[in-house]
Amino acid sequence: MKIGELAEITGTTVETIRFYERENLLRSAARAGNNYRMYSQEHVDQLAFIRRCRSLDMTLDEVRALLLLRAATAEDCSDVNPLLDKHIEHVMHRIHELNALVAELNSIRANCSSSRPLAECGILSELESGSATSNASTHPRRHIHGTH
Repeated sequence: MKIGELAEITGTTVETIRFYERENLLRSAARAGNNYRMYSQEHVDQLAFIRRCRSLDMTLDEVRALLLLRAATAEDCSDVNPLLDKHIEHVMHRIHELNALVAELNSIRANCSSSRPLAECGILSELESGSATSNASTHPRRHIHGTH
């Protein structure tokens, strides 16, 4: 199948498929005589795996590591656990950060409980004066090794 068909079957954009190929996440497709990429069911399955990992907020490096482990079928699956444990730790940390962000936003929101002129808006005033002191939103911890 051509790239457009693969995109339609998997619900992935053509640009994303090409990106995954460039990032060596998706195996390069064979080329037909007209130089079109020709994809197989293996590509559909691999792309479904990648998309599932990405839907779980895994980085490209995490997906790459899981793809390597997935391909090494004779190996022990215990190597997958530390990778997933690290990702769970990251997600738990993000939840903590997001809870702190919600608390900060609620605190800012509490500065305005009635209608008044914008020049007297407590929210805008707080955003101006507190912009340099915000902790939850200015220092987010980034994911382990890799890009989203």
